[in-house]
Formats: sequence, structure tokens, C-alpha cells
Amino acid sequence: MRIRMLCLAGALLVLGCAASPPVQTSAPRAQPEVARLSLLIDGKPTEVVAELYKPAGAGPFPLVIFSHGRAGSSVGRARLRDPVAVAHGNYWLRRGVAVVAPERPGYGETGGADVEDSGAHWRGAQCFGNPDYTRTAEHARRTVLATYEWALQQPWVRKDRILLEGQSVGGMTTIATAALNLPGVVGAVNFSGGAGGNPHSSPGRSCMPDHLTETYRQFGRQARVPSLWLYAQNDQYWGPKMPGIWFQAYQAGGSDAELVTTGPVQGYDGHQLLLHGGPMWRTPLDAFVKRVGLLAP
Repeated sequence: MRIRMLCLAGALLVLGCAASPPVQTSAPRAQPEVARLSLLIDGKPTEVVAELYKPAGAGPFPLVIFSHGRAGSSVGRARLRDPVAVAHGNYWLRRGVAVVAPERPGYGETGGADVEDSGAHWRGAQCFGNPDYTRTAEHARRTVLATYEWALQQPWVRKDRILLEGQSVGGMTTIATAALNLPGVVGAVNFSGGAGGNPHSSPGRSCMPDHLTETYRQFGRQARVPSLWLYAQNDQYWGPKMPGIWFQAYQAGGSDAELVTTGPVQGYDGHQLLLHGGPMWRTPLDAFVKRVGLLAP
């Protein structure tokens, strides 16, 4: 089991937590191409809007399939834009890696019915319902699987160098997809993955998190794809304790998995680690990319 705590009080080793170097502003960030993908999701033809980042040239390039999170309201889900942050798309571009980030059905311009409702409902600080996080993850991963099948048909994609990555519900979706052990997928990266959080009226405590423990336990029994789990100590959706419990349940199945818990994301909810905690996650993510051979010739 690999578990690392970064920037925590009393730690003997502080990794990736010094002040970040000045941001280089000389080169403007590349903007994504917006594409409409004709996918077959659960046997049904579905048009899905996606953002694409492609390095210059004909390729073929390693590919990241990125899964976005989930807003708590239907209005928020309909307003989804930039399913992967521009800065993160450019992080991969600088490494010669392409990115495809689909807007799953029920979100953004893709629209359609919401099929990812777990059944977790909040009334103030009280959680009600009987959430089924496995169902949410399995519904969400259908779009990832369809995007993977689309990617295999693209001449600019390296079929043997595909990485799955996601944030929040998208991180949970990524782990669910990794459990399929798809050919050519070399690894999975889970940023702040989970479901059922309510940071406004119940910060640091999600809805019936033990249900999600069992979901991760189930996927951990199936997955043989290496995975990296990245969480911040001040994540207001899950709190500091549950991500470690979820990881241990997953890792108990024998999967090659590593958990990195960073210190607080200063000035932000730690759930936004991907967006605002770059100095803390770049080193472990770069090391993981090297270990799984995403950039290998």
C-alpha cells in the first residue's frame, strides 16, 4: 500500500508544498477545440459535446480521458462549461499528451436526462435517502467507455497509451472505469473523488459515506490498472478522514494504488485541489505518469 501525507504538521518530508515558482505568462494558454462526438452509450446513439486538446502534428499522441464533476443542482449541471480546466488541459499539452473531456448526458450542452442521481438528498445539515453510489458511477462510466471506444478509432490517438483522469464525481467515475481493465489504459488518476457531499450546510461530511466505501471496495476487487488518488486535507465535501477509508477499502482488493493526501489548499476549499493546488500535486502526478509509461516511446 502506498500512502503519502504531504505538507502535514510534523511531517519529516515536505514534498511539493513550497511556494510555487512565478507563473510564466509569455506563452498564451491553448484553448480547446469543441467537438460533437457521435457515441454509442449503453447501445443508444448519443451526441456528446466534448473539449479536445491536441498537440501540434499528426500524432499519434498519448491520450487523457477526463471526467468532470457534478453540480448539486440541475441549473448548475446545465451550465457546465469547460469540463476540464484550461490550465489542466495545457498541463497535458506541454507533455505532448492529448485530452478529450466529454460532457456526460445530463450536463452542459450535451443535455438530456440526469441518470447519475445517487439518491442522496440533503435537508439542511441532514442527509436523507438511500444513496446508491455504485449506480451513479456505473451510469457515468458509460460515457467514458463510449469515449474510449471513439478514441480507438482516431488515427491521432496512441491506442496503448491512454490515461483515465477525473475530479470529484468524475474521480469516482474514473475509478469505476479503471475497474473495466480496458486494453491500452495504463493508469487512472482520481482527484478528490467521491459523491454525496454538501459543503454549504454540512462541510466535511458527505451523505452516508459508508455506502461509497462499499462501492470503492467493489471496484478495488476488479481493477488491475494502477491508480493515483489525490485529496487535500481541507476538502469540504468529504473531510480529511473518509478518503483514506475509501482508499483502503479499494486497495484491499489487491489493486496497485497510491494515495497522496496534501496539506490544505490555502484560500480555497481543498476539493478544488486540481484547480488551485498545482504545486502540491504536480510532483506525485509526474512521478505516476513516468511509472505507468504514459510518455514512453
